[in-house]
Amino acid sequence: MQLQETAMAEGVPADAVGRRVQCDGERATVRYVGEVPPTQGPWLGVEWDEPGRGKHDGSHGGVQYFTCRHPTSGSFVRPQKVSFGVDYLTAVMKRYQGDLEEVMNEEITISRKTIEWKGVGKVLQKQRAEKLTVVSLEHCEVCGAGADHEIQKATPHVIHLDLTGNLLSSWVTVAAITEQLEELKHLLLCYNRLSPPPEPLSLTHAFTNLCILSLKSCALTWPQVLQCAPMWPHLEELYLDSNNISDLHRPDNVLQSLTILHLSNNPLDSESLVQIAELSRLEELNLASTGLSTIQFSDVPPGSKTAMFPSLRNLSIADNKVSEWWVINELDKLKSLVRLSCQRNPVMEWGNNPATAIQFLIARVAQLKFLCSCEIQPEERRGAELDYCKMFAAEWLENGGQRDLEKSHPSAEFTTQHPRYETLIQKYGAPEDGELKKQKPFALKNQLLTLTFVCPDEEDRQPVEKKLPGSMIVQKVKGLLYRLLKLPASELRLSYVSSKMEGKEIVINNDLKPLDFFSIEDGDQVLVRWTC
Repeated sequence: MQLQETAMAEGVPADAVGRRVQCDGERATVRYVGEVPPTQGPWLGVEWDEPGRGKHDGSHGGVQYFTCRHPTSGSFVRPQKVSFGVDYLTAVMKRYQGDLEEVMNEEITISRKTIEWKGVGKVLQKQRAEKLTVVSLEHCEVCGAGADHEIQKATPHVIHLDLTGNLLSSWVTVAAITEQLEELKHLLLCYNRLSPPPEPLSLTHAFTNLCILSLKSCALTWPQVLQCAPMWPHLEELYLDSNNISDLHRPDNVLQSLTILHLSNNPLDSESLVQIAELSRLEELNLASTGLSTIQFSDVPPGSKTAMFPSLRNLSIADNKVSEWWVINELDKLKSLVRLSCQRNPVMEWGNNPATAIQFLIARVAQLKFLCSCEIQPEERRGAELDYCKMFAAEWLENGGQRDLEKSHPSAEFTTQHPRYETLIQKYGAPEDGELKKQKPFALKNQLLTLTFVCPDEEDRQPVEKKLPGSMIVQKVKGLLYRLLKLPASELRLSYVSSKMEGKEIVINNDLKPLDFFSIEDGDQVLVRWTC
């Protein structure tokens, strides 16, 4: 009893165990309150959010005082060194009645929208806090709601609320705040550690209008997300980046209104991805940096459209371990997919030639409109598909393909590896013998293109022939031409013609793309024009 009185006298609340604290700028969860012999007085046993911040696993002198998830995330600290935080309204008063100059320069990003506080100082001089619709309390040590009904009186019209990096310890605590914000639609709770509610449905009223929720870096597992999901009946966007999500389970009767789901930087099990494939409204899925090496939709054969992810339009699998082209073929099964981010995967370095890899990907996924944020122009798709046909034509012929398409019956193995090939042959016709390309091993000599540069608007200039790598960026080609042709300082416009496409001039319209991107081939003629 004396120890408890001493602890309370030092600011330790009676319900300290499980509470969140801040110490020297780091956040932790209290796991133990009491003595640690042979020392005198109360100690707090804490588990740090950052595992490297601690010294042990909750044990000292052979005694296990508390347990931690990591062997080095535990510490003992004196109560006077920590802060148990402040209530919501105290944080609002500190934040918005303090330095107005700082507030005016602040901006908050919610979902994809950046809200700037321009002129808010003048607004606050004329209006009270009750007029606020956006409240940012990031890293303000908020630990709870405070007195009953006071939030509803003070800030009743809040629509966007940022509580990132605070000292909230449970969803019950969060609900005590949000149930007083009846207009709340966007909520950020990143970098908090929230214990799941015992009865999630009892808290639904606190999130009735919530449509965007960000829970980045909250140490959540997928079962915990599903346990909490009944609280959010109308949620449309859910951001779960950088958590502890590995095995996905079917979200039965929850999360069915989601249109955007971000799972980047989680250690996902790729085989469990199909468990969320029945989210019928999901349009955007971010799986970047999740360790994925495979994605498979086994409900239909190659070349068919899957019933999974029926509305998915935007997919990111960037920064993963995809190394096989059959995985890219699987993406063509997604009937609504039009945007794909796939950069920094081994497959995109195919043959040490990223430009060719981009062409192959475009050719393999028919409905793509954007790749890695760049729009795919019709002529780019045509060039990619033609090159793809030429590259694998010899293999196609060796495996049962014939130029007479009525007699063409390529092997099942070839069709599995190239599901779109027959469709492309029907679209463009089979390549002639002189157009067949062989897959060459990477070497500089195999990547050089002999190009003839012609200035059609100046007949006196002689054509210039140069050997350039296909991977050379158009911008660098233009720099070379300024020096080589001694051109005046002006804007260059490039296009090219090929003997294989007589009468057709193809514009080279992106300075940041390599020559290979435009399907320029050895022996082609590049036309150089400029405006003074």
